[in-house]
Amino acid sequence: MSPSQESVYPDYETETSQTSKLIKKFKETPFVPIGMGGFTAVVAYGLYKLKHRGDMKLSLHLIHMRVAAQGFAVGALTCGVLYSMFQEYVVKPKE
Repeated sequence: MSPSQESVYPDYETETSQTSKLIKKFKETPFVPIGMGGFTAVVAYGLYKLKHRGDMKLSLHLIHMRVAAQGFAVGALTCGVLYSMFQEYVVKPKE
């Protein structure tokens, strides 16, 4: 696109950058990115501990890490739902 041409969708282009989407999502539902980050951290820790698992079988180690990662993600989403319900029904003024 040459500099002399104006953008056809200037509002659309400015609002759809990846960082602005992430910031908007974090402000709307802060527990979703926290859950994603925790899930990633548990998976990274599991991969790190994979080398030093001792005499534990590989399948058992993978099952434990999967349960831990899923538990963190589900826990963060549950906290997010409870937070949004609190904001909607307790903090919001009654009309």
